[in-house]
Amino acid sequence: MNQIIKFSANRVWRTYQGGKLLDTIEGKESPQDSSFPEDWIGSTVQARNVGREHISEGLAMVTNDQGKSVPFRDLLLENQSYFLGQHGATMRTMDDIPLVKYLDSSTRLHFQAHPTREFAQQRLGLPRGKTEAYVILETRDDVSAPYIYAGFQRPPSREQLKEWIETQDIKAIESCFDPIPVKPGDVFLLPGGRPHALGEGILMLEIMEPSDLAVRFEFERCGYVIPEQARFMGRGIETALDVFNFAPVPPENVDAEFRCQPKILANDGQGNQLEELIGADKTSCFTIRRASVNGCFKRKVDAFFYGVVTEGSGTLRIGDEVTELVRWERFFCPAGVDSFEYGSTSGMSILECYPGNT
Repeated sequence: MNQIIKFSANRVWRTYQGGKLLDTIEGKESPQDSSFPEDWIGSTVQARNVGREHISEGLAMVTNDQGKSVPFRDLLLENQSYFLGQHGATMRTMDDIPLVKYLDSSTRLHFQAHPTREFAQQRLGLPRGKTEAYVILETRDDVSAPYIYAGFQRPPSREQLKEWIETQDIKAIESCFDPIPVKPGDVFLLPGGRPHALGEGILMLEIMEPSDLAVRFEFERCGYVIPEQARFMGRGIETALDVFNFAPVPPENVDAEFRCQPKILANDGQGNQLEELIGADKTSCFTIRRASVNGCFKRKVDAFFYGVVTEGSGTLRIGDEVTELVRWERFFCPAGVDSFEYGSTSGMSILECYPGNT
């Protein structure tokens, strides 16, 4: 098996509509929006879809050396030290692998909030919460003002929010937020606890802690009503309300709180550049870098990563092994690979998603 592992499409059913651009990326004849608006890239996480428990969704499949299709998760476990490596003196585990997704929305998503890691560990008995990041890739031409909602700009009281959730007063809930404009290239970090919703017409790469935990406090979108047990992570509304960070994020603080500015780590003056989009100063959950390639770009890395080609095409060379890369392809580079070389004659941009520092 090649050291670089490529992934095919791994579409997952969700409670909202989208996916037309993902259909286009996959080369489908008649791209259309549907209930499969996400592609979970190399996922080791099972999707939690109430009512669809009989369908295995979320786990990425790959072909092993025997030519069999196996879950990527199982392949990693066969040689964990090579694929995942160590962090300091500690062997990395499956809980260190970020969940990376393409997400393509045709409608505004449900209002939701995710637990922090501490909440998940202390209250849910689970190792990871769901801090998440967005890298905006494209927006749809027919959406004139793409946006996200993030944090309460005008927080309700706990009691007021409970009443609005119980009566599904979505207009009142929406009045707590201001739309935050987005454009391709923007990067956001949404810590666990912050309520949010993604606007319509956005194709993004979403990077998050490896869980599918969500408090969905808006119950219906596009005619689909979320089953009761899927709204509050199988708990009651009081536990769900405990997830929320009610601290206000006034408009003038939104960028400082959520928007991330790239930091240049290396630039050779020849068009090759490495940027840190989200680093350890922002979160311990994952790290995101962007490599811009023009010619040959030698790289040294100290951890496994998921790569997603967002612009152009080129190659990735490890010794004599050359992997061709084209736009929208996604791959996994094991921890056992500590150096490689990107190459491109026409220019190439790759997002690299690494594990965090804990």
